[in-house]
Formats: sequence, C-alpha cells, structure tokens
Amino acid sequence: MVDPFNRRFSLSGPLGVGATRRAALGLILGAPVLSACANVQQSLNSFSNPLSSSQPAPAPAGPPQQPMVAGNGQVKVGLLLPLSASGNAGVAALSMRNAAEMALAEFQNPNIQLLIKDDAGSPQGASQGTQQAVDEGAEIILGPLFAASVPAAAQVARARNISCIAFSTDSTVAGRGVFLLSFLPESDVNRIVEYAASTGKRSFAALLPDNAYGNVVELAFKQAVARRGGRVAAFDKYGADRTTPARNVAQSLAQADSLLLADDGESIVATADALTAAGANLRNIQMLGTGLWDNPRVFGSASLQGGLYAAPDPSGFRAFAGRYRTRYGGEPVRTATLAYDSVALVAALARTQSGQRYSPDVLTNPSGFSGIDGLFRFRADGTNERGLAIMRVGSGGSVPVAGSPKSFGA
Repeated sequence: MVDPFNRRFSLSGPLGVGATRRAALGLILGAPVLSACANVQQSLNSFSNPLSSSQPAPAPAGPPQQPMVAGNGQVKVGLLLPLSASGNAGVAALSMRNAAEMALAEFQNPNIQLLIKDDAGSPQGASQGTQQAVDEGAEIILGPLFAASVPAAAQVARARNISCIAFSTDSTVAGRGVFLLSFLPESDVNRIVEYAASTGKRSFAALLPDNAYGNVVELAFKQAVARRGGRVAAFDKYGADRTTPARNVAQSLAQADSLLLADDGESIVATADALTAAGANLRNIQMLGTGLWDNPRVFGSASLQGGLYAAPDPSGFRAFAGRYRTRYGGEPVRTATLAYDSVALVAALARTQSGQRYSPDVLTNPSGFSGIDGLFRFRADGTNERGLAIMRVGSGGSVPVAGSPKSFGA
C-alpha cells in the first residue's frame, strides 16, 4: 500500500476554472487535499491582543450554547470554541465555527462528524466540553482557543490517549499530545532572520516590548541570529516609556545592518518614531518585522517604508474570505482559517489513515501539510513551523519579495 505521507498533504479549497470538485477537494496524486490560502492580519499573534492566548478569557456573555453536531460521518471529532463568551471572543468563535462547517462542506464526502462544544472561554468549560466529546466517541479534539483552557482540555484528552490540536498562540501549553495550529511569533522571527541572513545581513539589532510577546520574540531572535552565525549589535526592551531604550538602540545602530521591531501596528509606528527622535536614520538600515506588521498603520508610516516582515502570503486568505462571504454574507475573523484547516486536516486523515490516524506519529509527519495559510507542520514538542512569505512595506500596502517555500527542509 502506498504511504499517503510520502508527499505533503494539500488542504486546498476550490481551485480555478476547469478544476473538478474531486481534484480540488478529493485526492491529488494519492495525497488528500485539505485547504489552501493565506494571511491579511495575524491579530492573534500578539500576546497583548484581546483574543491573545495568554490573556484571561472574558466572562461569558450568556448561558452556554447547547452542543451541536455538524456532518454525519463515522469519525467523531470534538471542536471546542468559546461560543458564549463576550465581545471579540464570541465573535471569533462564531466565525471559526462557520469556517469549520465550511471545511466539511467543501471537502468531498468527508467521513467526519463534528461534535461542537461551547467551552465559554474558561478552563472549566474546556474540561467539561472535552469530557462530553470523548464520552461521545471523539477521536481527536480541536481547540480550545485560549491558553488557560488548553491544559484543562489536554488533561481529559490524555487520559483517553487522544490528541488535541489547539488554537492558542502560547507555545508553553504545547507538548505531549497537544499541538498548536496557531500563528506563533517564533515562526515569524525565524523566517525573517533567516531571510535577512540569506541576503548578507550579519549584524542585528532589536527593540522589543517588555511583555510576554516580547519575551517570546527575544528568545527566538537571539537563537535565530546565533544559528546563522550573526551577532546581536544592539538590543533593548521598552515599557510605557520608549525614550531611553530607543536612545540606547539608536546609539548602536551604526554597528548593525538590520533592526527588528516586533509589536502591533500602532506600537510599531510609535517605536519607529521614538528611534527617529533619538537620532536614528532608519533609511540606512534594513527594518525587519513579524506578521503583526500587516497593518495599515505600518503601511502609512514613512519610517517603515521598505521594511520586511514574515507572514503567510495574503492571496490564500483573500480566496478563503471570498468563499466565506458568499456562504455566510459577512467577513471571517483572521483565525477562522485555523478552524478550517484543522477540520480539513482531520477529514483528510480520516480518508487515508486507519487505526491511530490522529496519533502524534501521524500528526508530526515531517513533510507537513498545505493549508489556507500555506505550509505547516507540527513539531514533536507540539509547536508548529510555518512556511511564510517575506513581504515588503509600501505606502499602498505590502508586496511579496520572497514567496512561501514549497516544501520543508529536513
């Protein structure tokens, strides 16, 4: 029997004119198609975002929603979302549920039944929802969204030897059967440093926020620079006042050929302005950033023109969002693709695998999978690696200067 993992899965949605539904959503060259597309705004990449995985979840807006079922296949899959949570969390949950159901509709004859549970954005809700799902026969759990809820879900799932694919951006909750499908800051940093080094950059500076997100970026940055034989010429972190850290970094920029800024759009512009006020000439250095740069505020900043950042190629998300609008009459949240890709992945594995189809050995296939946001693969420690494009900041938006990789290296 041919091993379906001898080539990368593609999780593609509908293809262009002339492509058949079977070609788009069935098997291509013996490998299941899951979904293909990409990024516009990685809002959940920031630990300071209201929906960030390290933030406490909001209080429920109302009574928990009743469990729902989507699909009528034989393979049961639990899906945990904060459907009754207040504010943006509830909005995101509804959009992600829609995307999950859309994946079922677009995947040809999926043998999947989604057991959709409202975890209310709380650890207790995640534990209860997971228990319900596994009692009903779920073979794998998709979700939760919030970091605080992931260990609660994982404890129940591990007792049944069941894997979880969670949506948190906090890599500390990954591991031992818990895999993260989210946009991790580490992937952005590794990709942009690797690219900069490939163009001859060797002396790196960084000015980062003094918070959880900044701590993650700092570690990834220093490791990536060392891995490429570069050096850190200047480094500092800022809190509410950027003046002194900006001055410290500005005074050392003559020794650097690139500068990493990593924060949300508004903060990035403020940081660039503080550096300029401290005497830095940002046009004489290559500016580097993460996917959070994909923001109109960044594109409108004169100081950041020509800066480079790592992110999924935006064409995929645009295609996905168009199909979503047609189906639901509204715009998807950025993280809706995570729900789509996770459902498409489990549907493809249900089609091609038997027995322990969702075991860690299967999920950590080194060739990876191709989803709406491009290539991704799960690492043994539960984190993920994504194949990201390199985008250049321009006044009208961003343009790709290096495409997403077509395959992963060893």
